[in-house]
Amino acid sequence: MTGPDPLAESYKRCVEISRTTAKNFYYGFLLLPPARRRAMCALYAFMRHSDDIADEPGLVADKHQALLQWRSDLLASLQEPAEQSFQRNPTLPALVDTVHRYGIPTQYLLEVLDGVGMDVEPQHFRTFEELHGYCYRVASAVGLCCIHIWGFKSDHGRAEKLAVSCGLALQLTNILRDVREDAMQGRIYLPLEDLERFDIKPEQLTAPETDSKLRALFTHIAQRAREFYQEARPLERQVQPVGRPVLRAIVGIYRNLLDEIVRRNYDVMSERVALSPARKVAIMARSLWGSSR
Repeated sequence: MTGPDPLAESYKRCVEISRTTAKNFYYGFLLLPPARRRAMCALYAFMRHSDDIADEPGLVADKHQALLQWRSDLLASLQEPAEQSFQRNPTLPALVDTVHRYGIPTQYLLEVLDGVGMDVEPQHFRTFEELHGYCYRVASAVGLCCIHIWGFKSDHGRAEKLAVSCGLALQLTNILRDVREDAMQGRIYLPLEDLERFDIKPEQLTAPETDSKLRALFTHIAQRAREFYQEARPLERQVQPVGRPVLRAIVGIYRNLLDEIVRRNYDVMSERVALSPARKVAIMARSLWGSSR
């Protein structure tokens, strides 16, 4: 008598992880056909576990070692049967199947791990170019994985460049929303050159209120995010029709989140800005009909 199918069990676990923790992203996953939806859940579970290694309490050296082990487990699992990779981590067989099924370059996953490694210790970025490199690893590389699952037309690398811009827009929105929460943990994801430009000291990013100087800085960050959203708009035409609703949903949720921050006059210091479940559902509904706004 044989036991449970490790691949089926792995996908089941990835779906449960996504359903309970993915929040904004899971709303978009629901717009995909079952096989691609499960693939997105497998990808998300990999990202979730990677982030947890960096975010959970523990010694810096131990976290770096855990990330190295996770990288090793990933690479080994790509070459071994599902039964073995399941023993390493129950989510790995589903990820490996997704990578092989949709032709996701392993390099993208390794770049994500490089980005997560940058979160283990407090980071400071002197210029936007330095921040760009971080955002590419933790967001754009994820987007590059996603378009492989959705299906896309590269057009000599144009789609990949658009996906990078899309990831930057989403990550800048995240950074703006979480600026105080991150600063309280010693993580500053705003370029020091921007802080100097607006005469702001790093410690001011933990203030309980948004003053005029912070508001000017946040306006600048929001405008930069808008520019990347605008740059990324043609990506939808490069993605296969089956993947367009989820792209519209994810971009729509984050773009509306940015709009909500602006509507609140950039007050991201007194409370965390979020969209209501009803508003997210409305964005999903519009996404099915071809509008992310």
